Amino acid sequence: MRFTELIKTVFINIFSNKTKCALTSLGIAAGSATIVLVIAVGQGGKAEVAEQFKNLSAGAIEVSAGQSMDTVMEGMMSDRAGSGGFPGGGFPGGDFPSGGGGFPSGGGASGGNSRPSGGFPGGGRQASAMSPLSSFGSFGAVTLTEEDAADIAAIVPDIESISVICDGSAAVEGGELEEETSFTTAGVQADYADISNLEVQYGEFFTDYDEEDSEKVCVLGYKTAQNIFGAAYLAQGEYVSIEGRNYEVIGVLASMGTVSSGISPDEAIYVPYSTAKKYIFGSTAKPRITAVAADVSKVENVMADIETVLTQNYPDAAFTVTDAGSEMEAAEQSAKTLQTLLVAVASIVFLVGGIGIMNVLFVTVKERTSEIGLLKALGCKRSVILSEFLLEAAVIAVFGGLAGAVGGYALIPAVELTGTRAEPVFSAVIIAVAFAAATGTVFGFYPALKASRLTPIEALGSE
Repeated sequence: MRFTELIKTVFINIFSNKTKCALTSLGIAAGSATIVLVIAVGQGGKAEVAEQFKNLSAGAIEVSAGQSMDTVMEGMMSDRAGSGGFPGGGFPGGDFPSGGGGFPSGGGASGGNSRPSGGFPGGGRQASAMSPLSSFGSFGAVTLTEEDAADIAAIVPDIESISVICDGSAAVEGGELEEETSFTTAGVQADYADISNLEVQYGEFFTDYDEEDSEKVCVLGYKTAQNIFGAAYLAQGEYVSIEGRNYEVIGVLASMGTVSSGISPDEAIYVPYSTAKKYIFGSTAKPRITAVAADVSKVENVMADIETVLTQNYPDAAFTVTDAGSEMEAAEQSAKTLQTLLVAVASIVFLVGGIGIMNVLFVTVKERTSEIGLLKALGCKRSVILSEFLLEAAVIAVFGGLAGAVGGYALIPAVELTGTRAEPVFSAVIIAVAFAAATGTVFGFYPALKASRLTPIEALGSE
């Protein structure tokens, strides 16, 4: 039998059993759609990770501080004071003046950020005054300062640049805003623009002089400028009110669509760090330090040195020191884990679809034994019978694969509605169809082999 005749026979058999073949291909279609979605979600995860970190230098390091270990003790003391354990809300003897049950910033125990007049001794910063509770260490939450950043820059080698950051929500008025609106506002130093690769599209970023003089100037993210003034190019030179004070807009960032140090540049307002600390956040500021290692290969050493310096400054405090590379690896690993899970699901679906094809072909062989016998009697070789049934299985599987691939593409918008980013990739169609064809061929082989082994007498006499 010629190949063209074989193909014609295959399609005649398939179209004569359209419903059965369509139902058989459903399992393969489901697996194919899953493959397309798996690749789309995986690609979306990679793209999202790349976007989140593309504006960070490879050697970027972020440092944040927790509470001192003795904050728990402070809370216990406050609770006792509030319940009447210590008369007057404080300690007897006058070591600690009454403070509503808490501890004042001055007095017997040093605050978390007190600096000695002697500079930076090897044992760290020490309290300037001792008290009966001085052995408990510093009280209250540790607040990182510009002095800490200066210490790190002076002591730790291989630091290219360093900046202090504090951010939070602030009330903003001005432009086309009809009412007071909250925007993410970040106080940063001039070096922050280089550290986070912020690109200014209109105007300029603030300078060290703005930082030193606590100038009321700001730089708007692209979307923020659009939200306030209607268009980004209209913002430069205008004024906005932040927490009741007017700030001149000296620059607007280019649209980035990324996340930097937990801040989305497009949707943020940047002001000098000293300005933010003085006029916007005050004592509620929770500064972080961002540094960039000069040599990416030495990031781990730099991180360890930074932690050593801060531990000397605050012996009882805990610090979190992370780098962009580790965060990226963790994010990529999460994306890979999700993709592996989805691939496992797709494999199971393909397995079920393949078993369906095998079952249908077994039934088909049983139904068409007389046809097989006739072909054998006319001189068809075993290889021809085997090829016919294998081609039928492959065509059914490929049909299901194509239908599933189209369905998978159609489902991508639905997946994105759940908050999962998905990036369609055309190669996913090829992969899905190839998997479908392979599944049909593998699971169709045994029924086809069984059909090819029937003898003419056995096949013709089966009815």
